[in-house]
Amino acid sequence: MNLTRDPEVVNFPAIHYAFVEKVGPFMQTAGQAWQTAHSFVPELLKNNQITGHMSLYKTGPKVYRAGFALSARPVDLPAGLAYEKFDGGMYSRFVLTGPYTDLPAASGAVWNIVAEKHLPVRDDFAIENYMNDPRVTPEDQLITHIMIPAA
Repeated sequence: MNLTRDPEVVNFPAIHYAFVEKVGPFMQTAGQAWQTAHSFVPELLKNNQITGHMSLYKTGPKVYRAGFALSARPVDLPAGLAYEKFDGGMYSRFVLTGPYTDLPAASGAVWNIVAEKHLPVRDDFAIENYMNDPRVTPEDQLITHIMIPAA
């Protein structure tokens, strides 16, 4: 697994975020959330511009959001998608290079590193920010920023 072990502290900007939320174990909810979210893309694109794909999650209770960064507040949001202006903030950013199938192990490793290094964490959503398009990027070149909210 190609994962950075020393995080960079970054300021993640505020974004407009449209998403599908699921509660429960991530291994069961993440795939379902993305499948549902992707089904809304054609309707969402009629009146909105998607600028990124990302998941936001909390580990206690287990809340998983699969969604899209938008260029502006959504217009005619499809029923079934939720919206919020996500405030962003300071995050400890780790970088995974490789297939999305590595994400569960990478996320676990990131949280272990955070604990080992005693990095301060605030109560907010962690982020998986998918930096390139898996439809055109080879799996071994996919880049995911795994970001832990820094206190």
